[in-house]
Amino acid sequence: MGLMIIKNVILNDKTGMLLVENGKIVDFRQESPEDSSAEVYDGRECHVLPSLIDAHVHLREPGFEYKETIKSGLEAAAGGGFGQVMAMANTSPVNDSASVTEFMLARNMESHPAGPFVHPVGALTRNLEGRQLSPLTELKEAGCRAFSNDGLPVKDNELFRRAVEYASDLGMVVIDHCEDTYLAADGVMNEGRISSYLGLKGIPSVAETLQVARDILMAAYLDTPIHLAHISCEESLELIAWAKEKSIPVTAETCPHYLFWDEEIIQGYNTMAKVNPPLRRKKDVLAMRNALKNGVIDIIATDHAPHADFEKEVPFAQAPNGISGLDTALSLCLYLVRRGVLELDDLNWLMSISPGRIFNLPVNTFQKGDPADFILVDMEYEWQVTPEEMLSMGKNTPCMGMELMGRVMAHFMGGKEIFSRF
Repeated sequence: MGLMIIKNVILNDKTGMLLVENGKIVDFRQESPEDSSAEVYDGRECHVLPSLIDAHVHLREPGFEYKETIKSGLEAAAGGGFGQVMAMANTSPVNDSASVTEFMLARNMESHPAGPFVHPVGALTRNLEGRQLSPLTELKEAGCRAFSNDGLPVKDNELFRRAVEYASDLGMVVIDHCEDTYLAADGVMNEGRISSYLGLKGIPSVAETLQVARDILMAAYLDTPIHLAHISCEESLELIAWAKEKSIPVTAETCPHYLFWDEEIIQGYNTMAKVNPPLRRKKDVLAMRNALKNGVIDIIATDHAPHADFEKEVPFAQAPNGISGLDTALSLCLYLVRRGVLELDDLNWLMSISPGRIFNLPVNTFQKGDPADFILVDMEYEWQVTPEEMLSMGKNTPCMGMELMGRVMAHFMGGKEIFSRF
């Protein structure tokens, strides 16, 4: 690939041109290079940001292609600004063998050979049953980039310890869904005043914090990293902050829905807002926003969980958990930038650089030699969330009908355009 110039773009509040060659970043400058043979692309005064990395998605294939396919999920990722996504193992069959991992990677190459790219997350235990470890070495060699038991946390502490130690020996990180399943059993929303009013079984926040405490103590004892998935409540943040003060090797993520909505949105039995962990209190939303700024939360992940329409069109208690997030995550988070909750650099860190470093994935920091993976974002672009505007097959989002501002206009991976709205 020869020299490519992306002109009229904004990087770090400076307008100029991004130079790319052979799939790598060369420079960002104000004046044009002398090479008249360079390919020129007009960025139309968009902000240029690193391609995003999502450490927690559900692409549903194999087994649940009526909800989402790898092809459709990656199309939504491309349009939402995500160049790399880590796909959880709760497929059918479960991703607990090399054959399933290899199938997912092959589907990726068939549908999106230039990106976005899937990084499978292998099942920590066989069939996610929490009884026997999966063949972790086999899964790593097949292409898995982390291990998790996804929404079925390992109850057996001895088995979990062995899993974390084994993963560490392989240079891999365990991602844990923090939930005491006994306390959370049969719960469908946050436990509190509103669950009582609606007559719905609640999930207490302590169901999350007990497991967060378990994982922190395990990470401290083993001096081994553990990543805490989709943190939702203030008490968990307090424990994580304590762990980081003690230099215990834990990292944590939250999701856009925990930054914007609280349990009030469930009023009227809104199944589009049913998710696990559940949406919590207003004070939890505010605490989560603060945690982004002070470093307690390391990354923002979508926990993209698409469902077919008919699955959400049932009584609340019967509806599946999950929100479709790849299409809307960046636009939602840009709202926090406009409100001054975050700087744009904070967002780059939380949605690209930090997940890349935690899971050892290639990251673009716009330094010479970095992969030319970037997005062009029109910060003033206003759009309405409709089924037609969403590229994911899953339309299950509380955003439906909302007016959002800021959208990906073009997406490049390795210097090659993989998506455009221009």
